[in-house]
Amino acid sequence: MMEFIKIVGDIIANVLTALYQPFWFALLLSIMIMFFYMFCYKPTGSGRGCKKAVKVWIENFKEELFFRKLFLLVFFTVMILFRTLLNRNMWANPLSDVMGGWWIWSKSSDGTVTLTTECFENVLLMLPFTAILMWTAKEKLLKKIDFRNIVGKCTQTAFIFSVFIEFLQLFLRLGTFQLSDIFYNTLGGFLGGAIYWIGWKLKTRYK
Repeated sequence: MMEFIKIVGDIIANVLTALYQPFWFALLLSIMIMFFYMFCYKPTGSGRGCKKAVKVWIENFKEELFFRKLFLLVFFTVMILFRTLLNRNMWANPLSDVMGGWWIWSKSSDGTVTLTTECFENVLLMLPFTAILMWTAKEKLLKKIDFRNIVGKCTQTAFIFSVFIEFLQLFLRLGTFQLSDIFYNTLGGFLGGAIYWIGWKLKTRYK
């Protein structure tokens, strides 16, 4: 029992550390990207000096729900790109581990077994991304809002996004191309869609 608790504690600590590392970078970059969004779509008042631009940014964040939704979507997109591309070392052979790790234990070439939380990290990175994507733009992405369409679109988006990232890792030699990453990212997208659908149904039922 104590060993199980220790494993769970290590998993939680590793996942939180992995998510914390890109947090401030993603937050600052998302704020800057939303400044560009304002200049493109809300130019009134946003191009009259830094002080005025900051004031308009804060006002938009407070008053407009869509602005907050878009900010969160950009934030989680940057988080994903940081973890998968921007914070990776160059690899001589990005195809050295195509299958990847499918569970919490990783075995090295000398037989040493170590705890790894990469599968959980891949799920948790994509889960909020697809949920927020539906929250922000489901009316534009779906012809009919129901469980099948929401979960299907989230799963499809996560799969395409994950394949795109893995091939970028392959061609840019940033990290390794792994099928397990695609699977767990897609699973995270599926779960994100399911969780959003549950929340949406509860909101519409008690509205």
